[in-house]
Formats: sequence, C-alpha cells, structure tokens
Amino acid sequence: MTSLVSSPARPSLRLSPSDQLVPRSSHGSSSPSSMPAPDRARLSSGSSLIGQPLSRAAAAASRSRHGRAAAVVARAVQEPLSGSEGGAANGNGTGVPLRVAYQGVPGAYSEMAAMRAYPGCSPVPCDQFDDAFKAVEQWLVGRAVLPIENSLGGSIHRNYDLLLRHRLHIVGEVQLPVHHCLLALPGTTPDQLTRVLSHPQALAQCEATLTRLGVVQEAVYDTAGAAQMVASQKMEGVGAVASTRAAEIYGLDILADGIQDEADNFTRFLALARDPILPSTDRPFKTSIVFTLQSGPGVLFKALSVFALRDINLTKIESRPHRDKPLYVDWLDRSSLPSPATPLPPTPAGAAQESLAYQSFDYLFYVDFQASLAEPRVQNAMRHLQEMAPFLRVLGSYPMDLSPMDHSTAGAGSGAQARL
Repeated sequence: MTSLVSSPARPSLRLSPSDQLVPRSSHGSSSPSSMPAPDRARLSSGSSLIGQPLSRAAAAASRSRHGRAAAVVARAVQEPLSGSEGGAANGNGTGVPLRVAYQGVPGAYSEMAAMRAYPGCSPVPCDQFDDAFKAVEQWLVGRAVLPIENSLGGSIHRNYDLLLRHRLHIVGEVQLPVHHCLLALPGTTPDQLTRVLSHPQALAQCEATLTRLGVVQEAVYDTAGAAQMVASQKMEGVGAVASTRAAEIYGLDILADGIQDEADNFTRFLALARDPILPSTDRPFKTSIVFTLQSGPGVLFKALSVFALRDINLTKIESRPHRDKPLYVDWLDRSSLPSPATPLPPTPAGAAQESLAYQSFDYLFYVDFQASLAEPRVQNAMRHLQEMAPFLRVLGSYPMDLSPMDHSTAGAGSGAQARL
C-alpha cells in the first residue's frame, strides 16, 4: 500500500517553514537575534533545534545516526507511553520499522490512521495527546498521527493548542472513514444489553441506534478502551461502540455493523515529525499556518484577502484563545459613543481625554489552504500577511490526502450481522 505521507527531509532549520517566518512581536516567541549564542550558532550551521530537553541517554544517542539506530535496537517500548518516559527513536534506514505514536489503545481509530499513513510501521499507543507530542520530541518515536477534526464533531481543540505549544511539523494528513460497530462478549444478543460504553462522540454519533435498544449510555475515554474494558473485565450485558479491529483484538462479537447515524463520518488526522519536509510543486500540497492580528475594523478580512487576491483556496479557518495573552487593552473614542445611562469610567492618566480603555479577548487564527509553500504566490502571500500579523508561524506544508473517501477502508467487518 502506498504511503500517504512524505518522509521529512534531513534536519535543517534553514529549510523549516516555521522558522523562515519569525514572530515579530511580544507574543512569546523570540527571533534569531534574541536567541542565546549557542542556539544562534546551531541555527547558522543548519542543525536541528529540539525544543524539549532530551534524557541523558537520548542526548548521547542523538549525536549521530548510528547512535540513534543502536539506541532503538536496544530499546523497544511495548507498553503505552506516558509523559514521564524518555528515550531514543529510530532513524531512517536502520532496518527497524518506523515507530508511530497515537493516542489510545490498540484498536483505536488513531491506530488505524497511523497504519494507513505509514504502512508497515510499528504503532505506539500513548495515554494522552500530549504524550504523543513528547514521544516525538524525545526521540521515542519517529512520527505521531493525531486527529485534528471530524466531519460531524468538528475540531479537536486540544490538538490545535498543542500544535502551537510544541515545535513539531505537520508532514502529512490522513482522512479516515469512521465505521462504528456494536461489540459485546461472545454469545451476547442485542436484547441482553443494558449498558453501552464508548467515547462521548461515538455515543453521540450512534444515538439513534442506541436509543432504539433502550440501553444506558456511559462515556469512557476511548472507543477501543471501551472494548478492552468489556473484554478484560468480562462485563456481561454490557456493549461497546468501537471498530471492527477492536473486536478482533479483544475477541468480542460484532452485534451490529455500521451503527453510526450518518454514513459520511470522517476524521482528519495529521502526521507530525521533528523535521519538516521540503515543499514541492509536483503534486497537490496543503499548508497550515497560525497567526495573530491587531485589533481594528476589517483586520481579519484584510488578512484573508492576501489569499483571495492570489487565488489561493482556503480549506479551514479556526480561532482559538491566545493562552499566553488572553486579554488585551483597546481604546474607544468617547465622542463616538451615545450618552450612557450610567457614567463612563474615567480616562487613565496619560491617555487622551477622548479615549476610553476596555479589555478584549485575544485570538489565534489557524488557517489551512490548498497550495505549496514552494509556490511564489504563496511566498508573496506570506510576506503580505506578515506585514499585518504580529505573529505568524507555518505549521507545515505537506502533500494532500487525495485517496477516495471509501467507507470500506475503515475496516467494516465481513461477517457482521445486519444493522439493528
């Protein structure tokens, strides 16, 4: 099976889209001139800057490709990763399968997305989304594949925030059809079920079927985790909404196949790596950026117009609170306000007497668009946007997932019973 994700280029910050456009304001990021001398030296030499501290063993292993390869052979983590673990990750060309982190337990849809993005990889389960980011940064794994949005449930806001907090690069995307099944212990019939466990979104997406069954719906942290719980605790009369792969892994029967209320249920996943890939124009690319804007009338319209003027198609825009600077002070012209029923607060000392200060929320804007950073029109758009954006960072420029949206690729069970 052909991989949907390109492999990152060799480490080089000079080729990194997220470091070509450096934040110019006080939003928490520093420019190369403000870096410590050792960091500036590494930047000028083109070597990679890793944002998180490595453990002593990982730091020693990362000094050479051979050291990293030896460290991987010596360590093969099988248990789920947590944020406290450290180590070294495999490198390319070592003969060791690429280790790909995902959130959840075996049988999760995220694991299926990881195997689809990197056929033949070694999936590594992580407890939390943050653990998957850290696993890549600490060289435990080579990639992470994490969900970013669902066609029914919308955006996964937690991962948007983590993209900004961590210095990983988006190197690919995968669009996976979500195919829910009702699972239970062998020999169980649908009328024997009294409770059904699953992730809250999965329960919501199967509400019509579960309501007809008259079962109590209980939310747990993961779809595959629900199947694992039913199997390991031998919970009679309890079902789980999960994938067919989860049924195979945990030895459960599929009581009903395809129980989601809407057939068009897809989740988009992002592939993350320590190093970016080199953008090209030989195939369709998508680019993801994040930026902030100053307060003012029409500023968002002006920012988005830099893409419209160059015929660049936007595929998504998402706003998130600026956690490092959630509030900012803005000013209103007192003369433009109607006479208030209650007195206005006094003007602060040093401010123009006709001004009125007030606090407003500050936001980050995440934008995806269909074009490669290697295209001159995109480079011009980025320069134009940088003129009005105090902070601008390119999260990645990567090949689009153009595979047909075929529901069969979600792993529908061949021997499943008819839909309830």
